[in-house]
Amino acid sequence: MATIDFTRINTNIAALNALNTLREVNRSLALAQTRLATGKRINEAADDPAGLTMATKLDVRATGMQVAIDNIGDAKNLLAVAEGGLQKINEILSKMRAKAELAANDALSSDERSNIANELAQYAQEIDDIVNTTLWNGQKLLDGTADFDFQTGPVSTNYTEWTLSQAFDVQGTGTAGLGDLATVSGGTYTVDEVSTAASARAYMEKLDSAISTVSNALANIGSMVARLTFKEDTLAIGKVNTEAAYNRIMNADMAQEQLNNVKFQILQQTATAMLAQANLAPQAILQLMAG
Repeated sequence: MATIDFTRINTNIAALNALNTLREVNRSLALAQTRLATGKRINEAADDPAGLTMATKLDVRATGMQVAIDNIGDAKNLLAVAEGGLQKINEILSKMRAKAELAANDALSSDERSNIANELAQYAQEIDDIVNTTLWNGQKLLDGTADFDFQTGPVSTNYTEWTLSQAFDVQGTGTAGLGDLATVSGGTYTVDEVSTAASARAYMEKLDSAISTVSNALANIGSMVARLTFKEDTLAIGKVNTEAAYNRIMNADMAQEQLNNVKFQILQQTATAMLAQANLAPQAILQLMAG
Protein backbone atom coordinates (compact mmCIF):
# COMPACT_ATOMS: atom_id res chain seq x y z
CA MET A 1 0.00 0.00 0.00
CA ALA A 2 1.35 3.41 -1.00
CA THR A 3 2.64 5.86 1.66
CA ILE A 4 0.18 8.63 2.44
CA ASP A 5 1.30 12.28 2.08
CA PHE A 6 -1.48 14.78 2.86
CA THR A 7 0.68 17.77 1.81
CA ARG A 8 0.48 16.75 -1.85
CA ILE A 9 -3.13 17.30 -2.87
CA ASN A 10 -3.06 16.66 -6.65
CA THR A 11 -3.02 12.93 -5.93
CA ASN A 12 -4.95 11.77 -2.87
CA ILE A 13 -3.02 8.63 -1.98
CA ALA A 14 -5.11 7.98 1.13
CA ALA A 15 -8.33 8.05 -0.91
CA LEU A 16 -6.83 5.78 -3.57
CA ASN A 17 -5.72 3.28 -0.90
CA ALA A 18 -9.18 3.35 0.65
CA LEU A 19 -10.79 2.95 -2.79
CA ASN A 20 -8.64 -0.07 -3.63
CA THR A 21 -9.49 -1.61 -0.28
CA LEU A 22 -13.19 -0.96 -0.87
CA ARG A 23 -12.99 -2.63 -4.27
CA GLU A 24 -11.33 -5.72 -2.79
CA VAL A 25 -13.93 -5.87 -0.04
CA ASN A 26 -16.73 -5.54 -2.61
CA ARG A 27 -15.29 -8.40 -4.66
CA SER A 28 -15.00 -10.62 -1.56
CA LEU A 29 -18.51 -9.67 -0.45
CA ALA A 30 -19.91 -10.44 -3.91
CA LEU A 31 -18.13 -13.83 -3.90
CA ALA A 32 -19.52 -14.74 -0.48
CA GLN A 33 -23.03 -13.71 -1.49
CA THR A 34 -22.81 -15.66 -4.76
CA ARG A 35 -21.73 -18.77 -2.88
CA LEU A 36 -24.60 -18.33 -0.45
CA ALA A 37 -27.04 -17.89 -3.33
CA THR A 38 -25.86 -20.92 -5.34
CA GLY A 39 -24.58 -23.17 -2.58
CA LYS A 40 -21.42 -23.72 -4.63
CA ARG A 41 -17.87 -22.80 -3.73
CA ILE A 42 -16.82 -22.80 -7.39
CA ASN A 43 -19.19 -20.83 -9.60
CA GLU A 44 -16.75 -20.11 -12.41
CA ALA A 45 -13.43 -21.53 -13.47
CA ALA A 46 -11.54 -18.54 -12.09
CA ASP A 47 -12.70 -19.35 -8.56
CA ASP A 48 -10.52 -22.49 -8.45
CA PRO A 49 -9.28 -23.83 -11.83
CA ALA A 50 -7.58 -26.92 -10.39
CA GLY A 51 -10.48 -27.64 -8.08
CA LEU A 52 -12.96 -27.36 -10.94
CA THR A 53 -10.98 -29.90 -12.98
CA MET A 54 -10.94 -32.38 -10.11
CA ALA A 55 -14.61 -31.81 -9.28
CA THR A 56 -15.66 -32.35 -12.89
CA LYS A 57 -13.86 -35.70 -13.01
CA LEU A 58 -15.40 -36.74 -9.71
CA ASP A 59 -18.86 -35.75 -10.89
CA VAL A 60 -18.49 -37.76 -14.09
CA ARG A 61 -17.31 -40.76 -12.09
CA ALA A 62 -20.18 -40.51 -9.60
CA THR A 63 -22.67 -40.28 -12.45
CA GLY A 64 -21.06 -43.30 -14.11
CA MET A 65 -21.34 -45.27 -10.88
CA GLN A 66 -25.05 -44.50 -10.63
CA VAL A 67 -25.59 -45.64 -14.22
CA ALA A 68 -23.66 -48.83 -13.44
CA ILE A 69 -25.89 -49.43 -10.41
CA ASP A 70 -28.93 -49.03 -12.67
CA ASN A 71 -27.37 -51.41 -15.20
CA ILE A 72 -26.86 -54.02 -12.49
CA GLY A 73 -30.52 -53.67 -11.53
CA ASP A 74 -31.49 -54.37 -15.15
CA ALA A 75 -29.10 -57.32 -15.29
CA LYS A 76 -30.59 -58.82 -12.12
CA ASN A 77 -34.06 -58.43 -13.59
CA LEU A 78 -32.92 -60.27 -16.72
CA LEU A 79 -31.49 -63.08 -14.63
CA ALA A 80 -34.71 -63.22 -12.60
CA VAL A 81 -36.65 -63.82 -15.81
CA ALA A 82 -34.33 -66.67 -16.76
CA GLU A 83 -34.48 -68.08 -13.24
CA GLY A 84 -38.28 -67.99 -13.24
CA GLY A 85 -38.40 -69.98 -16.47
CA LEU A 86 -35.93 -72.56 -15.17
CA GLN A 87 -37.78 -72.98 -11.90
CA LYS A 88 -40.99 -73.71 -13.77
CA ILE A 89 -39.16 -76.20 -16.01
CA ASN A 90 -37.76 -77.87 -12.89
CA GLU A 91 -41.27 -78.19 -11.46
CA ILE A 92 -42.52 -79.79 -14.66
CA LEU A 93 -39.58 -82.20 -14.77
CA SER A 94 -40.28 -83.23 -11.19
CA LYS A 95 -43.89 -84.01 -12.11
CA MET A 96 -42.72 -85.91 -15.19
CA ARG A 97 -40.39 -87.99 -13.06
CA ALA A 98 -43.22 -88.82 -10.67
CA LYS A 99 -45.32 -89.97 -13.62
CA ALA A 100 -42.44 -92.03 -15.01
CA GLU A 101 -41.95 -93.63 -11.61
CA LEU A 102 -45.63 -94.51 -11.59
CA ALA A 103 -45.24 -96.05 -15.05
CA ALA A 104 -42.31 -98.14 -13.80
CA ASN A 105 -44.82 -100.27 -11.90
CA ASP A 106 -45.88 -103.48 -13.70
CA ALA A 107 -49.28 -103.30 -12.02
CA LEU A 108 -50.45 -100.69 -14.58
CA SER A 109 -52.58 -101.54 -17.55
CA SER A 110 -51.77 -100.46 -21.11
CA ASP A 111 -54.50 -97.84 -21.00
CA GLU A 112 -53.01 -96.34 -17.85
CA ARG A 113 -49.58 -96.24 -19.47
CA SER A 114 -51.08 -94.57 -22.53
CA ASN A 115 -52.66 -91.89 -20.36
CA ILE A 116 -49.34 -91.30 -18.59
CA ALA A 117 -47.57 -91.05 -21.96
CA ASN A 118 -50.07 -88.45 -23.17
CA GLU A 119 -49.66 -86.46 -19.98
CA LEU A 120 -45.86 -86.58 -20.29
CA ALA A 121 -46.12 -85.36 -23.89
CA GLN A 122 -48.17 -82.37 -22.73
CA TYR A 123 -45.61 -81.61 -20.06
CA ALA A 124 -42.78 -81.86 -22.60
CA GLN A 125 -44.56 -79.45 -24.94
CA GLU A 126 -45.04 -77.00 -22.09
CA ILE A 127 -41.28 -77.07 -21.40
CA ASP A 128 -40.58 -76.07 -24.99
CA ASP A 129 -43.22 -73.34 -24.74
CA ILE A 130 -41.43 -71.95 -21.68
CA VAL A 131 -38.11 -72.00 -23.54
CA ASN A 132 -39.66 -70.09 -26.46
CA THR A 133 -41.42 -67.50 -24.31
CA THR A 134 -38.72 -66.76 -21.72
CA LEU A 135 -37.44 -63.61 -23.40
CA TRP A 136 -35.61 -60.38 -22.60
CA ASN A 137 -36.03 -57.61 -25.17
CA GLY A 138 -36.92 -60.23 -27.75
CA GLN A 139 -33.92 -62.47 -27.06
CA LYS A 140 -34.47 -66.01 -25.82
CA LEU A 141 -32.74 -66.80 -22.57
CA LEU A 142 -33.13 -70.59 -22.37
CA ASP A 143 -32.38 -71.80 -25.89
CA GLY A 144 -28.59 -71.86 -25.47
CA THR A 145 -27.93 -68.51 -27.18
CA ALA A 146 -27.96 -66.24 -24.11
CA ASP A 147 -24.78 -64.14 -24.12
CA PHE A 148 -24.76 -60.76 -22.38
CA ASP A 149 -22.17 -58.16 -21.39
CA PHE A 150 -23.39 -56.07 -18.45
CA GLN A 151 -21.70 -52.66 -18.00
CA THR A 152 -21.10 -52.84 -14.25
CA GLY A 153 -18.69 -49.95 -13.68
CA PRO A 154 -17.97 -46.36 -14.74
CA VAL A 155 -14.96 -47.35 -16.90
CA SER A 156 -15.46 -48.90 -20.34
CA THR A 157 -13.56 -52.03 -19.30
CA ASN A 158 -15.78 -52.57 -16.23
CA TYR A 159 -18.19 -55.06 -17.74
CA THR A 160 -19.37 -58.49 -16.60
CA GLU A 161 -20.15 -61.28 -19.04
CA TRP A 162 -22.89 -63.85 -18.52
CA THR A 163 -23.67 -66.73 -20.86
CA LEU A 164 -26.07 -69.65 -20.70
CA SER A 165 -24.97 -71.97 -23.47
CA GLN A 166 -27.21 -74.82 -22.28
CA ALA A 167 -30.46 -75.27 -24.20
CA PHE A 168 -33.47 -76.61 -22.30
CA ASP A 169 -35.51 -78.03 -25.16
CA VAL A 170 -36.90 -81.54 -24.72
CA GLN A 171 -35.11 -82.68 -27.87
CA GLY A 172 -31.36 -82.94 -28.20
CA THR A 173 -28.62 -84.00 -25.86
CA GLY A 174 -25.72 -82.27 -24.14
CA THR A 175 -25.89 -78.48 -24.46
CA ALA A 176 -28.40 -78.86 -27.30
CA GLY A 177 -31.22 -80.01 -25.04
CA LEU A 178 -32.36 -81.90 -21.96
CA GLY A 179 -31.82 -85.34 -23.41
CA ASP A 180 -34.52 -86.35 -25.91
CA LEU A 181 -37.43 -86.39 -23.47
CA ALA A 182 -40.01 -86.39 -26.28
CA THR A 183 -40.41 -86.91 -30.01
CA VAL A 184 -41.77 -84.01 -32.03
CA SER A 185 -43.34 -84.48 -35.44
CA GLY A 186 -45.40 -81.84 -37.17
CA GLY A 187 -45.82 -79.95 -33.91
CA THR A 188 -47.15 -83.06 -32.12
CA TYR A 189 -45.30 -84.29 -29.02
CA THR A 190 -45.18 -87.97 -28.12
CA VAL A 191 -43.45 -89.91 -25.33
CA ASP A 192 -42.93 -93.63 -25.99
CA GLU A 193 -40.57 -94.39 -23.11
CA VAL A 194 -43.23 -95.52 -20.62
CA SER A 195 -44.77 -98.37 -22.60
CA THR A 196 -43.04 -100.86 -20.28
CA ALA A 197 -41.77 -100.77 -16.72
CA ALA A 198 -38.17 -101.17 -17.90
CA SER A 199 -38.39 -98.32 -20.40
CA ALA A 200 -40.06 -96.15 -17.76
CA ARG A 201 -37.11 -96.72 -15.44
CA ALA A 202 -34.72 -95.69 -18.21
CA TYR A 203 -36.87 -92.60 -18.77
CA MET A 204 -36.59 -91.79 -15.07
CA GLU A 205 -32.82 -91.69 -15.47
CA LYS A 206 -33.17 -89.25 -18.37
CA LEU A 207 -35.36 -87.05 -16.22
CA ASP A 208 -32.88 -87.22 -13.35
CA SER A 209 -30.17 -86.01 -15.72
CA ALA A 210 -32.43 -83.22 -17.02
CA ILE A 211 -33.28 -82.10 -13.49
CA SER A 212 -29.56 -82.01 -12.67
CA THR A 213 -28.91 -79.89 -15.77
CA VAL A 214 -31.59 -77.38 -14.81
CA SER A 215 -30.37 -77.30 -11.20
CA ASN A 216 -26.84 -76.50 -12.38
CA ALA A 217 -28.17 -73.67 -14.52
CA LEU A 218 -30.09 -72.29 -11.55
CA ALA A 219 -26.89 -72.40 -9.50
CA ASN A 220 -25.11 -70.53 -12.31
CA ILE A 221 -27.73 -67.80 -12.24
CA GLY A 222 -27.67 -67.63 -8.44
CA SER A 223 -23.90 -67.20 -8.43
CA MET A 224 -24.12 -64.40 -11.00
CA VAL A 225 -26.83 -62.60 -9.04
CA ALA A 226 -24.70 -62.83 -5.89
CA ARG A 227 -21.70 -61.48 -7.80
CA LEU A 228 -23.72 -58.58 -9.18
CA THR A 229 -25.01 -57.81 -5.69
CA PHE A 230 -21.42 -57.53 -4.42
CA LYS A 231 -20.65 -55.16 -7.30
CA GLU A 232 -23.78 -53.15 -6.57
CA ASP A 233 -22.83 -52.75 -2.90
CA THR A 234 -19.27 -51.75 -3.81
CA LEU A 235 -20.50 -49.19 -6.33
CA ALA A 236 -22.95 -47.72 -3.83
CA ILE A 237 -20.15 -47.20 -1.29
CA GLY A 238 -17.81 -45.81 -3.95
CA LYS A 239 -20.50 -43.43 -5.20
CA VAL A 240 -21.04 -41.99 -1.73
CA ASN A 241 -17.30 -41.49 -1.21
CA THR A 242 -16.90 -39.92 -4.65
CA GLU A 243 -19.79 -37.54 -4.06
CA ALA A 244 -18.30 -36.62 -0.68
CA ALA A 245 -15.03 -35.68 -2.39
CA TYR A 246 -16.93 -33.70 -5.03
CA ASN A 247 -18.95 -31.97 -2.33
CA ARG A 248 -15.80 -30.99 -0.41
CA ILE A 249 -14.30 -29.34 -3.49
CA MET A 250 -17.30 -27.93 -5.34
CA ASN A 251 -19.89 -26.93 -2.76
CA ALA A 252 -19.77 -24.03 -0.35
CA ASP A 253 -19.48 -24.23 3.42
CA MET A 254 -22.66 -22.26 4.08
CA ALA A 255 -21.81 -21.43 7.70
CA GLN A 256 -18.37 -20.13 6.75
CA GLU A 257 -19.73 -18.11 3.84
CA GLN A 258 -22.36 -16.53 6.08
CA LEU A 259 -19.61 -15.45 8.47
CA ASN A 260 -17.66 -14.06 5.53
CA ASN A 261 -20.75 -12.22 4.32
CA VAL A 262 -21.24 -10.48 7.64
CA LYS A 263 -17.52 -9.66 7.92
CA PHE A 264 -17.30 -8.14 4.44
CA GLN A 265 -20.49 -6.14 4.92
CA ILE A 266 -18.93 -4.51 7.97
CA LEU A 267 -15.64 -3.95 6.14
CA GLN A 268 -17.57 -2.46 3.22
CA GLN A 269 -19.15 0.09 5.54
CA THR A 270 -15.87 0.97 7.27
CA ALA A 271 -13.97 1.20 3.97
CA THR A 272 -16.66 3.51 2.59
CA ALA A 273 -16.39 5.69 5.70
CA MET A 274 -12.58 5.79 5.44
CA LEU A 275 -12.80 6.73 1.76
CA ALA A 276 -15.04 9.65 2.71
CA GLN A 277 -12.58 10.80 5.38
CA ALA A 278 -9.64 10.41 2.99
CA ASN A 279 -11.42 12.67 0.51
CA LEU A 280 -11.75 15.35 3.19
CA ALA A 281 -8.16 15.12 4.49
CA PRO A 282 -6.54 17.45 1.86
CA GLN A 283 -8.80 20.26 3.03
CA ALA A 284 -6.52 20.60 6.07
CA ILE A 285 -4.03 22.36 3.75
CA LEU A 286 -6.43 25.32 3.59
CA GLN A 287 -5.56 26.14 7.19
CA LEU A 288 -2.03 27.01 6.01
CA MET A 289 -3.54 29.59 3.69
CA ALA A 290 -5.46 31.29 6.51
CA GLY A 291 -2.29 32.74 8.04
